[in-house]
Amino acid sequence: MPLNKHTEAELIRRLLAGDQQAYRQAVASYQPSMLRLARAMLDWGSAEEVVQDTWVAVLRGLSGFEARASLKTWLLTIVRHTALSRLRRSGRELLIGDGWDDDVLAQPADRFDNRGHWQAPPQPWHEETPEALLAGEQLRGVLQQALEKLPPPQRSAVTLRDVEGLDMDALCAVLGVTQANARVLLHRGRSRLREAVASYQNGVAAEVP
Repeated sequence: MPLNKHTEAELIRRLLAGDQQAYRQAVASYQPSMLRLARAMLDWGSAEEVVQDTWVAVLRGLSGFEARASLKTWLLTIVRHTALSRLRRSGRELLIGDGWDDDVLAQPADRFDNRGHWQAPPQPWHEETPEALLAGEQLRGVLQQALEKLPPPQRSAVTLRDVEGLDMDALCAVLGVTQANARVLLHRGRSRLREAVASYQNGVAAEVP
């Protein structure tokens, strides 16, 4: 459950004081979100190791936390940096070909005006979209599989926005992208999820006698 500003500030104070109960509370509150982001970028085993490395970095650097963003946003930003460092150490440089930028570069130029703004903004994530259809277990599985097949940039953006509920400013801060890039990543990721849902629903309809 997300913590309000007062509760978060108190938690940070206790963490700085070396309160072990506060550390356990922080892990319980934030680790699931941290793990989801790490899994959006890495395999399961590596994601768990990245989260553990992140907690080590957090405890070492907490005294420098200036609360310009929420604690959750700060933690997720460290997760991303830690995951990227792990990828680079393994020899995987995240260049355009890895998908972090080609989503934006691949968009038709006429979707933007000469100032880089959307000509026609992506459709919002409303009740008719996959997020609202998660009640069905089969559909939940279809969406999970579709999410796992997204390129890491899209998967990370959708996870942060639609699963974790981060606002756009926080999402951009965590991923280190512009608002325009974030909108493209979300639009393309959500479109692929909608396609998976439509394919599933068409298949179900075809099975009805």
